[in-house]
Amino acid sequence: MDLISNFRNERAEKRMERVQFKIGGMSCSFCVETIRRALTRMEGVKEVHVSLAHEEALIEYDASKIRPEQLEDTLTAVGYTVQDPEKVRTFEEEEAEIERERDRLIIAGSLTGMALLLMLLMWLGRMFPHIEWITLALAFVTVFIVGWPILKMAWGSLRRGILNQHVLLEFAAFAGLSGGLLGLFFRDFPSPDFFGVAVFVTTYHILSQYTSLFVRTRASQAVRKLLSLQPATARVIRDGQEQDVPIDEVKTGDWIRVRPGAQIPVDGEVIEGQSAVNESFVTGEPLPKDKSKGDEVIGGSINQTGTLVVRATKIGKESFLQQVARHIQEARALKPSIIQIVDRVLVYFVPGVLTFAGLAVLIWILGAWIVMGQPDVIRAIYAALAVLVMGYPCALGMATPLAMIRGGGEAALKGILMRTGEAFQVFKDVKKVVLDKTGTITLGKPQVADVIPLDGGTPESILELAASAERPSEHPLAQAVVERAEAKGLKLRETREFKAVAGSGVDAQVDGKNVLIGNLRFLKQEGISINAAEEKARSLQAQAKTVIGISENGKLIGLLSITDAIKEDAADAIRQMREAGLTPVMITGDNDSTARSVARQVGVEEVHAQVLPQDKAAKVRELQHGGVRVAMVGDGINDAPALMQADVGVAIGAGTDIAIESSDVILVGEHLSGFIDAYHIARQSFRKTVQNLALAFSFNGIGVPLATTGWVHPVWAMIAMAASVSAVLLNSFGGRLLPKATKRKMTEMAEKEDVEKLDFIVPSIHCEGCVQVLRDALSRLPSVSEVEGKPKEKHLTVAVKRSSVTREEIAAEISRLGHVLE
Repeated sequence: MDLISNFRNERAEKRMERVQFKIGGMSCSFCVETIRRALTRMEGVKEVHVSLAHEEALIEYDASKIRPEQLEDTLTAVGYTVQDPEKVRTFEEEEAEIERERDRLIIAGSLTGMALLLMLLMWLGRMFPHIEWITLALAFVTVFIVGWPILKMAWGSLRRGILNQHVLLEFAAFAGLSGGLLGLFFRDFPSPDFFGVAVFVTTYHILSQYTSLFVRTRASQAVRKLLSLQPATARVIRDGQEQDVPIDEVKTGDWIRVRPGAQIPVDGEVIEGQSAVNESFVTGEPLPKDKSKGDEVIGGSINQTGTLVVRATKIGKESFLQQVARHIQEARALKPSIIQIVDRVLVYFVPGVLTFAGLAVLIWILGAWIVMGQPDVIRAIYAALAVLVMGYPCALGMATPLAMIRGGGEAALKGILMRTGEAFQVFKDVKKVVLDKTGTITLGKPQVADVIPLDGGTPESILELAASAERPSEHPLAQAVVERAEAKGLKLRETREFKAVAGSGVDAQVDGKNVLIGNLRFLKQEGISINAAEEKARSLQAQAKTVIGISENGKLIGLLSITDAIKEDAADAIRQMREAGLTPVMITGDNDSTARSVARQVGVEEVHAQVLPQDKAAKVRELQHGGVRVAMVGDGINDAPALMQADVGVAIGAGTDIAIESSDVILVGEHLSGFIDAYHIARQSFRKTVQNLALAFSFNGIGVPLATTGWVHPVWAMIAMAASVSAVLLNSFGGRLLPKATKRKMTEMAEKEDVEKLDFIVPSIHCEGCVQVLRDALSRLPSVSEVEGKPKEKHLTVAVKRSSVTREEIAAEISRLGHVLE
């Protein structure tokens, strides 16, 4: 009891809580480290996670020792702005911030241009009157007025003993000012050059901040496009009256009317009405789904035909869209090990640069005095200033996050959510891809594959009879038969005396005729001769199809085969995996013959069948033997342990919540081809990150020691520093993250004489996911060769066989999928 009491007392004394802040003003990894160090030095703060990409901090603290207000005050004191993370900024607010920073950059750039012009005139021997005083004024305005926010951040950090890029910048700027002021009295110091350095370093710091803000905002808006499908208001029915209320005020159980063409505001259940609902943004399925009383609907999907009354079942954080947003937020504090390594380097980088600057002064004052008999003060100041300028760490600070920010934004536009930073790093080393069968390679839903008449009938007559008899049944195979008949527009007949035989089939009367439907063993037991169907049945079963026989008045008249249809993009996605050097492996709980039949159709050679759910993770561990990196793609509860065990877990977005929670990457929708896109994006993003680090370390690692020699003019140091930052930016955002195969294929087809391209403007296209849905649907048409889209331009190009289809027919198909054409 004493032990329990002590434990309770300790828990009471330590009231650990978490708070999350939205932080403005960050520009690179140095800002992340500044915030982390400032907060962790406070008593009561246990752990701090900071994300540059999303400008957020997650802080765990002891509520008995410190309050959130104190944490906020510290963040403000070191020069950052703090907002409530629940209050997401609007697009207009983000654009306004970009405009403010752009205006600040324009002013600083103008001052820099003037300073550069004056310096050029001086270098050409054409001294401008009072050039020293003019450049002093330019430097003063740039450093103390335009650059005032930077100066505040540097002072706030320095007061707390934190050395970061702001402090280093101000050291360089003030060194330039000091050298310029000395030049007003000692002609050995060219004042315009020194004042110019102060202007240049401040302006370039403002440029780097603006660039980082612009990139992060655009990436954030790319993700938001995926999540902004929920309308702002809902038409709620209360006390018999309809009224539009803000979405935040909708309560669980509220009745909401959704008219044709409107977006469904919340997750809910249909209680009245019938309609076709476009859920392609969630499922990836191009065809609208029929909804009626009792069916579930997802907030953000589009109601197309009829009016629905929906009872809200999930609102706020429980809704599908909010869960997707939460999955992204959870990833924001996670950092891959390469970034953690860089963070450790940054702790010593600024002190190291300041040490080199001090060493340069010692070399040219004390060293020169010892060797040459007199100190070289001028050279010492030149060397120290060059070191401070050359050591400006913006390139190093921007090297790691920028490529991943771009990669995350581009992935989001394709309906891929990279939940963890580790996914970027580990993906490049993946050698094997474990694929679950049901719901991953296949649709996970039984469908009629073949209708085979045996006694002179037609496929339509056989299907109509079978569906009429099966309509009262709730068995999934029976529902598949009924759905196929309804999809073909067949009119079902009246059924009487329906009787289900558990595990075998059904016995019913259709238009006065006795109809038996079930497996062949059942029909044989009922005295039906199956000799004529046995060979065909064996052939179908070898293709992993379930065979059902239909008899009428004691005679076998036809066969149906039912299968879990393979996803249309599965074979192509697996082919691309092999081309990328990955080995696909299927693991399934299904029987061996079915598993191998599916594997043959999609091109998977290694198959592990009849694996129990609890053994899937063990099987993944076996594949990881010897250090092999393994990715796992799954969608069900039984896949969750294996997703956790895999080096990279990839969840199909239409899968279960537990599978999604266990994954590193989420494919929003059901397309397996998203995996290969995620692989290429992650691999290329990490490659660019490594390249950025090499560039940054090369400039800083070589430039700083070289500057201590005193032979590097501060202006040339400034040019070298600017080149390093520019190289990192160009490398981060230059080139493609995905192969150009699709575009190349499109071009080759367009060059053929029998193919023409039809161009459409589709304003309802939001992202690459929308284009993929249209591509999948239109590609099913025999006349369509290829579909290419540009979401930003709202442009869709469809390559068709010449004279095989009209523009109006393609436009009608696009409209049928729920899109609007101009």
